[in-house]
Amino acid sequence: MLGFLVRLLPFWVREPLLILVGSVFGVRIMYLALRDGEWVAAGIGLVFLVFTAVRVHTVVGALRARRARGGAAAPDGTASDAAAPPQPQPQPELRTQPQRTAEPPPAAPAAPEKEPNAWGQAVAAVAVFAALGAALWLGPEFLPSDADGTPRAASCASGEDEELPGAYAKTPRAVTGEELCTALNRSDLARLLGTPAETATVASGTSDTAPLTDGKIAQPEAEVQFDTYTVHVAATYNKLSIAQYVKLMKYGEETDVRTLSVLGRPAVLASDHTMKIEINLGGGSSGGPVEQGPLARTLSVALDAKDRGGYYEITVWSTSGALPEDSALLDIAETVLPAVPERTV
Repeated sequence: MLGFLVRLLPFWVREPLLILVGSVFGVRIMYLALRDGEWVAAGIGLVFLVFTAVRVHTVVGALRARRARGGAAAPDGTASDAAAPPQPQPQPELRTQPQRTAEPPPAAPAAPEKEPNAWGQAVAAVAVFAALGAALWLGPEFLPSDADGTPRAASCASGEDEELPGAYAKTPRAVTGEELCTALNRSDLARLLGTPAETATVASGTSDTAPLTDGKIAQPEAEVQFDTYTVHVAATYNKLSIAQYVKLMKYGEETDVRTLSVLGRPAVLASDHTMKIEINLGGGSSGGPVEQGPLARTLSVALDAKDRGGYYEITVWSTSGALPEDSALLDIAETVLPAVPERTV
């Protein structure tokens, strides 16, 4: 449709317009391609510039032909009037002729129709579409884009080709790591953590099984990392209830244990240290010993209100050891857990 409308324009409007658009697009695309090292985009910009050069050549040829036609035509008809043969002079008559009524002078020849000014059309076309070219050129400087240095939020990897362990087929409600990652990697997660200006740098999800269960218990996990905090969510589909879990904490190293209710389900808050493992990729020794990492805060929520077994765990920690308020974990649980789908087999 746009090409049809362009073809309807007069020559001296259409060609300057195509030259303007082609040059603006070509130069801008080449600039961005060379800056970002995108050779495919550079090829596209080169096509625009070649197209513009062809149109410029066409306009130059048309101007030369127009000037040649104007120089060959005579400016007036004086030369042809001078070459006309002389007319015989009428002889006076001796007798008196009756007076004749004067005839009106012949009408003046109609002035030739003035051709449109080619340069005027060209200037008008450039003036109309100059704003469009300026917007295309300066738009990326004033609008947010990926090239202005702002990091793009991490996205969850697709797990379409991932083969799920057999435990997922035996657990009707088990979700996959990708589904858990999608529910966790929200645009407002940083705000829930109290750091709204941060952007997620890493987002991942895995469909694993619980350790020491011989692959019989499904345990999908997801993790989203920010500059300040890291959030980890796991779902364990075992028969351990939150009430039993609280009793087991008495024999563990968890501190600051607090029971509560989240989304109408039994829940428990507890703190524990993460593990720090160093891996040497340069050869030689395999790395340092396992050490105690920074403190982490975990909120465990039962899968259902009746606490019949299984739970979600939302864990937050930071490399500096700082932890958000417990209210941040509660906000994350009340926002993320309702978005976790329940998969049926």
